[in-house]
Amino acid sequence: MAYEYISIFDIFKIGVGPSSSHTLGPWKAALYFLNELEQNQLLHKVSSLRVHLYGSLAKTGIGHGTDIALLLGLSGYDPVQIDPDKIPEILKRVRTEKSLSLKGQQQLVCDEKESILFHLGEVLPFHSNGLKFEAFETDKLIIERTYFSIGGGFVVQENDEKVEDMPKVPPYPVSTAADLLEWCEKKEGTISDVVLENERQWRCEEEVRMDLLHIWQVMKTCIYRGCTTEGVLPGGLHVVRRAANMSARFLGGKHHSSYEDWAKKITTGNKEFQDIIAWVSCFALAINEENAAFGRVVTAPTNGSAGVIPAVLLYAVLFHNAVDDDVIRFLLTAGEIGSIFKKGATISAAMGGCQAEIGVSSAMAAAGLTEISGGSVQQCLMAAEIAMEHHLGLTCDPVGGLVQIPCIERNTMGAIKAITASQLALASDPTQARVSLDKVVKTMWDTAQDMHAHYKETSEGGLAINIPMSLSEC
Repeated sequence: MAYEYISIFDIFKIGVGPSSSHTLGPWKAALYFLNELEQNQLLHKVSSLRVHLYGSLAKTGIGHGTDIALLLGLSGYDPVQIDPDKIPEILKRVRTEKSLSLKGQQQLVCDEKESILFHLGEVLPFHSNGLKFEAFETDKLIIERTYFSIGGGFVVQENDEKVEDMPKVPPYPVSTAADLLEWCEKKEGTISDVVLENERQWRCEEEVRMDLLHIWQVMKTCIYRGCTTEGVLPGGLHVVRRAANMSARFLGGKHHSSYEDWAKKITTGNKEFQDIIAWVSCFALAINEENAAFGRVVTAPTNGSAGVIPAVLLYAVLFHNAVDDDVIRFLLTAGEIGSIFKKGATISAAMGGCQAEIGVSSAMAAAGLTEISGGSVQQCLMAAEIAMEHHLGLTCDPVGGLVQIPCIERNTMGAIKAITASQLALASDPTQARVSLDKVVKTMWDTAQDMHAHYKETSEGGLAINIPMSLSEC
């Protein structure tokens, strides 16, 4: 089997909520399609287009903002650069005028009901998240392309043709936890040492460090915004934001004017066990409330699980004095664990249920925290195994197809489990462990294949049917 190149910057992507597979993936697919049109010199010939959504994209696409992502992507907006506050204004203009400007160049009439089609009863063979673009010149089909959003913002073209390639083979290729352990032992280094050497094949070391600290800055900004923004989340479920109220209550009403001021007040406050745990939950809620409101987030490894890693990392920074070098090592280690799960199983809830999102993010956070806490390589892998072991079988059952219930609270659970898993690993002898990380990865994939489709991001099982809500309300 060919080695799959995955950078940690594929695992940690900056984008817009609420879903990496249903929002970021289709958005990127739209940009890829625009590139195809340009490369084939067809952009200015297009008079109309249609996008067909299949499987989970069709069933929960409205709640996950797939339609919005497609309109923004086809208009040429970059999910990394777009100002999330401008999205409502852009959408209002497109929908009011019923007009779409392909990449800002080719003006089309765009009636969403005719241009974006949801095929609720159809699933394409390769993956549940399939979408097909068709471009027409007058009534003649001039090009069509099918893409699959396979989780975490990763997109592949039909027939598994990759639309993004890594040009160089890293010095320490890793497909499994056993590979990673072997390289660490040969190099006599940590997980982050090995991963950094691999990343240097694609970026210089200084760039890797700067880019990781930029990712951390985006995460911190998202947490602070979530902890200072009140209101009701969009979508029709009328979920009230809680993080801002919790933050204000925990600080006793103390005023703060910036993230730095807010963070300082947290560290000078109470540090009892219950206070620290409450803050970790608040951090995770803040991220995923922002995610649900189409805010700027980082896939970690997905949008739906974006709150776990930042919450655990901020816990390490504020309550255990982690510094920038620790942040870098944490993210390098966490990113490699996410890569191992993607290669050996899946990070897509549409393929594996929520164990593939919250479970993986918890395992990533547990390993990262263990490394910066002085744990051995074996203890880091053990922490990741413990965290995933206790998420096995977790289903994805979003109410109304929205990444809100139970998704937001699940991030708090994943963060707490990550911290517990790290503590257990640090207090244990890994040589006595009976379960390896690779066995858990395989078990997660076996469980995913056995899991009924109702529990794979279709909103056809679990809480989604016991708290019924029609897609028309979203």
